[in-house]
Amino acid sequence: WCYLYWCFSGLGISFSWTPAISIVSHYFSKKRALANAIASAGECAFAFTFGPFFQWLISQYGWKGALLIIGGIQLNICVCGILMRPLASSCLLEASHSEIETPPVSGASRINKEDKPPITHKTFNWMLVRQPEFVLYAIFGILAAMSFFVPPLFLVPLSYSLGIDESWTASLLSILAMVDFAGRLLCGWYANLHVTKTVHLLTMTITLISTSLMLLPLANNYLSLAIFTGFYGFFFGTTVAVHITVLADVVGMPDFDSALGLFMLIRSTGGFVGPPLAGLIVDMAGDYRAGFYMAGATLVLSAGFLVTLDQLQQRKERGSQ
Repeated sequence: WCYLYWCFSGLGISFSWTPAISIVSHYFSKKRALANAIASAGECAFAFTFGPFFQWLISQYGWKGALLIIGGIQLNICVCGILMRPLASSCLLEASHSEIETPPVSGASRINKEDKPPITHKTFNWMLVRQPEFVLYAIFGILAAMSFFVPPLFLVPLSYSLGIDESWTASLLSILAMVDFAGRLLCGWYANLHVTKTVHLLTMTITLISTSLMLLPLANNYLSLAIFTGFYGFFFGTTVAVHITVLADVVGMPDFDSALGLFMLIRSTGGFVGPPLAGLIVDMAGDYRAGFYMAGATLVLSAGFLVTLDQLQQRKERGSQ
């Protein structure tokens, strides 16, 4: 039953998160980065309050009752989905389609079907896997996902190994959520200014994340661990705010829905492999610091694919000019 629960949870997350991000990206063009940052900032707010709230629910209703209440709260996602309306262009296309199929009432109101634009049914574009730009970005996603799940997994055990009290250890996750929230909003606002190319901004944030992960194992007390955790959380938030916008810039909005689905499918392999690999490295080294070094090195490698992607895009732009 536990495995079945996780399978349904994973399907629910994929069926809700991916369409929501796609819809937000279609709603906004000039302020897409800021819109994605605000839309994803709710994760940080929930992560900050979930721990104490869930513990309180368990103490009041038991773990079964707590899960039922959390499930009821999650059902409100359906309400949010109902409030998401089609774009005006989609509505006009549907109206045109209904006019063509509606039989004419009289000869004067007869519609000439040849004058109407053809109705195109968009299908999933599997040919994106043949585009070098998308392949490079997908490889970046795999390597990044291998690293992103490691710090929250080993942060608490690392603090225990340093002799930090359990009450102070719980606050590290709260710090991580707060600075993550600030990083998303700040990076979304900055990306909206169009001062820096989005792929350059993403490369910079990935480099800073890897640096903070390499420095985090050097912490030897709560204060230094909290500072390095804050740096990691902030730069992680900046990456989350802009990486979907970079995907839209790489493939274009006509193929964005297909690209987002493929990207999330391919990237999930990194999330599947990363934590077990980090756990194996930690067991072999006998130190939780090894997991953070592995995550930082993997992010450095992923940044190399972003640099290659940028060089390829620049070469194509020069060729088109």
